Amino acid sequence: MTTIPTRLARAATVSTSSVHQRRRVLDLYREWMRGTPEICALYCLDVPPSAVRAVIRQRFEKNRYVSDPKVIDVLIHKSRQEYQEAVNFWKQEPHVLGPFLNNRDRPHRTFLQKFFEGRDEDAVLPASPNV
Repeated sequence: MTTIPTRLARAATVSTSSVHQRRRVLDLYREWMRGTPEICALYCLDVPPSAVRAVIRQRFEKNRYVSDPKVIDVLIHKSRQEYQEAVNFWKQEPHVLGPFLNNRDRPHRTFLQKFFEGRDEDAVLPASPNV
């Protein structure tokens, strides 16, 4: 499939009412759900489309209780941009698989907890052993 950047391009709009915002969010959610098999095929993901849909659903649910109209418009714009980048194959596989690779079972440690331990397991190691 060839990439046509203007195929999904839309002008940034501001919602006029909460009903209009709700309609825009639902339309965007449907676009994501319909585009999931295409995204899985483009990136040759080992993950089934149902798992990708579940992650998309979690992301929409995370912002479910946002009530500020300006924030909702920004979230809609960012999500539409993410969708356009994913479907036009402008991302790399790790960017698409990012939500699946998060290690959620390890507890989050603060800077001071890491400092008192005396080591940082999350630090980036040099690529060359001679450095």
